[in-house]
Amino acid sequence: MMEEQDFESLSLSQPLQLSQSSFIELWDSVVTPSISTIPTVTGAETWGTNGNMEALLMNDQVLAERFDENLFELPLEVPSRDGVTPPAPTVPVTSDYPGEYGFQLRFQKSGTAKSVTSTFSEQLNKLYCQLAKTSPVEVLVSKELPADAVIRATAVYKKTEHVAEVVRRCPHHQNEDAAEHRSHLIRVEGSQRAQYFEDPHTKRQSVTVPYEPPQLGSEMTTVLLSFMCNSSCMGGMNRRPILTILTLETPDGLVLGRRCFEVRVCACPGRDRKTEEANTDKLLNGTKQIKKRKSAPTPDTTSAKKAKSASSAEEEDKEVFILHVHGRENYDMLKKINDGLKLLNKESKNKTKVSVKQEIALPSTGKKLLQRGERSDSD
Repeated sequence: MMEEQDFESLSLSQPLQLSQSSFIELWDSVVTPSISTIPTVTGAETWGTNGNMEALLMNDQVLAERFDENLFELPLEVPSRDGVTPPAPTVPVTSDYPGEYGFQLRFQKSGTAKSVTSTFSEQLNKLYCQLAKTSPVEVLVSKELPADAVIRATAVYKKTEHVAEVVRRCPHHQNEDAAEHRSHLIRVEGSQRAQYFEDPHTKRQSVTVPYEPPQLGSEMTTVLLSFMCNSSCMGGMNRRPILTILTLETPDGLVLGRRCFEVRVCACPGRDRKTEEANTDKLLNGTKQIKKRKSAPTPDTTSAKKAKSASSAEEEDKEVFILHVHGRENYDMLKKINDGLKLLNKESKNKTKVSVKQEIALPSTGKKLLQRGERSDSD
């Protein structure tokens, strides 16, 4: 019967379609190991016969030498900081936080001369600088920072009604600038490693620069900042005061310290600083001066009293008052009193006029006044 025939003796009656050879040739091309060569484990026997145990042990040694133990360990993801910034808060914090590293800022003393391009007022905690001019900021820490720490500079509006808006340059200065980050107000000068970011959620802009340890013989690191728009620019800050937040951060965005100061970008920093400090002093001392003036005695002179009394009497005579009276009888009685007072005032005025006419000034030299019909001694 056909079932008893050997499978290998069968032949295909016709070639397979869509193939380049017969099924027999394809089957023969497949190399399959013999069942006798596969090792088996039975009781005391550990492997099969025909010396396959030694070959397998040799293969195991080769595999062990070539096997990489770190193959299944996932590599640590290094955060890429190119164009990516950690999520920023909607309303940035503007309070100072020195942190465990004692983060501090210091500014160079340049006075209030008209020629200075940058000056800082410690009284107002405010930086005055010119447009696109470098303002050195000295950074101090109390101990060594973690590796790859960065300093981030962010600008925000000072007043509550403007704090939600993003601080940007005005369109005029943006169009004149060909840089990729031309919309950023704050720039870091003198460093090729500065990176500019824009938060995808809040759209706030910031710039970072790696923290450099102080050089030998120095205790501080200097960062050079430039502000690329005037505070009075229309379409930009538009005379709205701004704050600059400098934060000390790790590469992962963890804040280690924070410092904040106000900035005014103007044409004459020295003059504006001097004016605002003087105005602040006036406001602080204004209440004290007012109290002193009230407590100080006024000069007491007879001429001043007479002039004041005469002017006050005239003013009182000219003043008119309206009195609401209930009842006819009350009205008639008050009217009679009012008429009587008018008559008294007229009589007193007439008496004063008559007395003034009758008074004659006596000579101050003590000479005798001649009466009618008398002659002088000279006659």
